[in-house]
Amino acid sequence: MKRKVIIIGAAGRDFHDFNTFFKDNDSYEVVAFTATQIPFIADRTYPKELSGRLYPKGIRIYDESLLTQLIKKHKVDICVQAYSDISYPDVMHKSSLVNAAGSDFWIMSPESTMLRSKKPVIAVCAARTGSGKSQTSRYVAKYLRLKGLRVVVIRHPMPYGILKDQIIQRFATLKDLDRYKCTIEEREDYEPHLRNGFILYAGVDYEKILRAAEKEADVILWDGGNNDAPFIKPDLLVMVLDPLRPDDELGYYPSETLARTADIFLVNKANSATKKGLETVTKDVRSVNKRAKIFYADSIVSPDNPRIIKGSSALIIEDGPTITHGGMAFGAGKVAAMEYKVGKIVDAKMYAVGTIKETFAKYPKLDKELPAMGYTPKQIRDLQNTINRADCDIVISATPTDLKKILNINKPMVQVYYELKPKGGGLHSALDSFAKRGS
Repeated sequence: MKRKVIIIGAAGRDFHDFNTFFKDNDSYEVVAFTATQIPFIADRTYPKELSGRLYPKGIRIYDESLLTQLIKKHKVDICVQAYSDISYPDVMHKSSLVNAAGSDFWIMSPESTMLRSKKPVIAVCAARTGSGKSQTSRYVAKYLRLKGLRVVVIRHPMPYGILKDQIIQRFATLKDLDRYKCTIEEREDYEPHLRNGFILYAGVDYEKILRAAEKEADVILWDGGNNDAPFIKPDLLVMVLDPLRPDDELGYYPSETLARTADIFLVNKANSATKKGLETVTKDVRSVNKRAKIFYADSIVSPDNPRIIKGSSALIIEDGPTITHGGMAFGAGKVAAMEYKVGKIVDAKMYAVGTIKETFAKYPKLDKELPAMGYTPKQIRDLQNTINRADCDIVISATPTDLKKILNINKPMVQVYYELKPKGGGLHSALDSFAKRGS
């Protein structure tokens, strides 16, 4: 008899695990996906265009709060945990909930679902959301291009819309962000690559995505999401560490898996970390991986109009995932505000409306900064209204996307950029060696 399965996810690895292991597998019946972590991604259907011959009506996606009911209703045999950036205690809490309801709890190894590329692959992953993975990916892509290589970026999935329209997405210009109706979170990660002149692929079916990308590339750059492992087997795996959140590299899933398999550890934010934070992250990763090389880098913050920051009252907008489920106390916006002597940081909670107000309630550890939440048109309107209601002189935005292109803001806005600056020549030497594979 087929074993009944629920895949627990967040519109990313859950779909990939299904596509590479469960699709067309007659030994299993996937009765549902559940969704959490990202708002507004439940109450959808994984469509027939993706689900294969065994699921002609597709597969329903439910909110994870219904997991126990679903297990009992469908007499589920296995629940597969398939999302990232989750603490070890939370992993086991979910295991206990699933086991108590009568189901086995699975965590699949990344290796079992990795695709193999015909081209050399470098993967940039991270210990946590907000470690600096995206700025590292941008740096690596530009460096390899200087070596004469055609670099195509494949980004970890963020299919938060109509899934049958997101099977394979190719981004070449900023207009493609509108064509695919991208959320603010997608724009944060895609837009900088496009501004730098790179082709980027994303979507749902990564077998199709990989084969399309290979036709345009000398090398593939996997730009990871959260702290997830790559979907494509890398020839070189770079793991970005965050010394501002020491201990997370061995305290969150699947960070430790990455730490045990990484070829390079890049300790980012060395210019703003404490000596203890730097020592902790390096000691942690060395305890599980003595083979990988360790390099360091600074994260350089640069506002486009720094002169208006000094003495001003400011509303600070940060990258959404970094300060919500990523758990960072602050981001590049606050760093820039303090460095350029802001007069006062206003409390965004005082002005929050609608779904933005709900976000502050969901993440009570949020301080004064405003997360750039924009998963639906309504939430984008709520974000705009929150900003415009704020009593302040200026807005400091450190989300990587240009909010001025999306929102109508009634105050001067300072855009904060942050880029990687490696220390020493170790990272360059490693990239030079990798570049020879694609030559």
